[in-house]
Amino acid sequence: MNNLTLKQMRYVDALARHSHFGHAADACAISQPALSMQIKDLEENLGIVLFERTARNIRLTHFGEVFVSRIRDILRSVDELDDLTRASMDRLVGRLRIGVIPTVAPYLLPGLIRRLTQDHDSLDIHVRETVTPRLIEELVEGRLDTAILALPVSEPSLTEVPLFEESFLLVRPEADAGKPVPSADTLHKMRLLLLEEGHCFRDQALSFCNMPVARPWAGLDGSSLSTLVQMVGVGLGVTLLPEMAVGVETRSAPVAVTRFNNPQPSRTIGMVWRKTSPLTPQLARIAEIVRAQSPDKKS
Repeated sequence: MNNLTLKQMRYVDALARHSHFGHAADACAISQPALSMQIKDLEENLGIVLFERTARNIRLTHFGEVFVSRIRDILRSVDELDDLTRASMDRLVGRLRIGVIPTVAPYLLPGLIRRLTQDHDSLDIHVRETVTPRLIEELVEGRLDTAILALPVSEPSLTEVPLFEESFLLVRPEADAGKPVPSADTLHKMRLLLLEEGHCFRDQALSFCNMPVARPWAGLDGSSLSTLVQMVGVGLGVTLLPEMAVGVETRSAPVAVTRFNNPQPSRTIGMVWRKTSPLTPQLARIAEIVRAQSPDKKS
């Protein structure tokens, strides 16, 4: 155990997460043979096998699960030391790992990153775009510094900072532009196209329409808002869009965009980070920058 290094710990952690040598090597920015050799050397040094290797799968042994749990605590503490150093500085510098949900990232990030890099040229920004449950997991585990998503997340270990509210708008085929605005009850009976399971925006849309998670029609879920709008454009149904996405996603599709009658469906976009993060003052400043990039501030 005397030769155990932080690099080896990170390699073990990556392999445990990806269950694939190639993917883990890519995540660690090293070659697959080098990663395999490091893992093998560590196992020989420990005198015990961490990973069960089969032709199709790589999984942790029982000891490996305990070992990985302990090294993740160590890696989290090391990262927090780095955060503590950055927190002692007056300006925003160093690595900043931001997570963003897919229904926000394409519409908010370009302006936000431009502003951050212009005002804080020493920032090294890393962006992770994925669904809310993964962002929360990675935040709690210390793999992200902060995330921009829909509130609330109701995770006791995280600070939640509301940034802005945005409405959901109805997108329907261009031929339906003159029709009355449907109510939530009427929408319930229409062919509503939604994002696939795992996206919080899907759940919010279903909640507005008072619809169950398991809907009567299948095969009409999309992986992106762009796909949903194009499906509406060819007459497959209707969908909802967050207001910040409307300008980007509807400009090349034959669709009509309609605002619902009050009370309009909406969501709260906010930033979250660990309550114990030494970067809390810096993240609060970044939250103000994000708030300045919100649709209502730019309109």
